[in-house]
Amino acid sequence: MRNDLLLSLPLLTALVACGSTTDASSGDVQGADAASTPAAASTPAAASTPAAASTPAASSSAAAAGEAPAAASGLYALDATALGGGAMPLSSLQGKVTVFVNVASKCGYTPQYAGLQKLQEELGGDDFTVVGIPSNDFGRQEPGSAEEIQAFCQENYGVTFPMLAKTGTKEGNSPIFDGLANMTGERPNWNFCKYVVSKDGTEARFFKSGAGPEGSDLRDAIAAFRGQ
Repeated sequence: MRNDLLLSLPLLTALVACGSTTDASSGDVQGADAASTPAAASTPAAASTPAAASTPAASSSAAAAGEAPAAASGLYALDATALGGGAMPLSSLQGKVTVFVNVASKCGYTPQYAGLQKLQEELGGDDFTVVGIPSNDFGRQEPGSAEEIQAFCQENYGVTFPMLAKTGTKEGNSPIFDGLANMTGERPNWNFCKYVVSKDGTEARFFKSGAGPEGSDLRDAIAAFRGQ
């Protein structure tokens, strides 16, 4: 019996040692696997993606796009004076289709103010406006002062579109009418002639006094330029 016990003790010792070795080695293997996973989780390539997300090229192009409207072109590069006397640079019209009209308060076509105001109410906004330019060139039918013209327009027609200072339409009288004539080959031959000008101020179409604000030809020209 004693001999059996003595023989079994080394066997038990060996078995215990073998079991602990197996546990230790399996623990090492698990430890190695666990240690290797953080390296995979670190994914340096993924960490580099924020640099791509910053897209400096896109931000620089956006900045460039933001600067573009400031560079007025064509007719819109001119300076002007509002009817009230303040500065009204035509660069404020950049990006809009504009209908310039030489207006007068005592003309047979004066009721066209109502149609022009309706046009402004229908289409006025980010890409369209009417601009009135009083002139006394034809029949001396705009004799009033700036204050009188402004009061007349508001009291009789509720005009809300911009009005520029009174000026002549003949060559050399006004850079605006000179520019419009250069683009169209036409100058006003009476009150309430109309020029439809493109969004960039480089193209224009001319309409004589009889072409009312409700006319299809005028509105078609506006729509064509708005669609550009």
